Amino acid sequence: MKNFYRTAISLALGLFAASAFAQDFDAIVADCNGCHGDDGVSQWTDMPTIAGMPEFVHADALFIYRDNARPCAVSEYRQGDTSRPARSMCDVVADLDDATLEDLAAHYFALPFVAAKQDFDPALAEAGSAVHDRLCEQCHSEAGTNPDDEAGILGGQWMGYMETTMAQYLAGEREQPKQMERKMNELTDDDVKALLHFYAAQQ
Repeated sequence: MKNFYRTAISLALGLFAASAFAQDFDAIVADCNGCHGDDGVSQWTDMPTIAGMPEFVHADALFIYRDNARPCAVSEYRQGDTSRPARSMCDVVADLDDATLEDLAAHYFALPFVAAKQDFDPALAEAGSAVHDRLCEQCHSEAGTNPDDEAGILGGQWMGYMETTMAQYLAGEREQPKQMERKMNELTDDDVKALLHFYAAQQ
């Protein structure tokens, strides 16, 4: 009988712990959505959509932010309780453990990516298509929309966010694979502008 009660208590404690973790995780997701939009789909040009982001890419980015190894601009909350103090990505993930960061990456990967509806210049997009085919398609296939590449979704991402990110890569402020760095260094200013419009055109 004692074993029965001991087992019952253990099960009850386990269920309580699981429920508490679920509530905590839901709160963390809600915090993420406060900047990135419902289900990780952004409505703001400077804020990336994280829904559908390849799990490995997303988890790696979160670990890098936690290590303060990537630019961490402070941002206001875009929805929900917008009276909360502005925070950076480094602030958001500072106290999250490895398992939680990996769970966040898995959570958002399971959600559908929604391409941003945004203006673009068709002529620049056409020029960008040629640049993409020459330098980017090998790692970012299907016009940068294929999540199976595990190289980040570029097609359909917000142009404002992409412009900032490209500038950080070109300035050496973001770590990148050597092969990518070589190709980035081949880009002219016109190439970068054309690429931004090409990726914005993938709607």
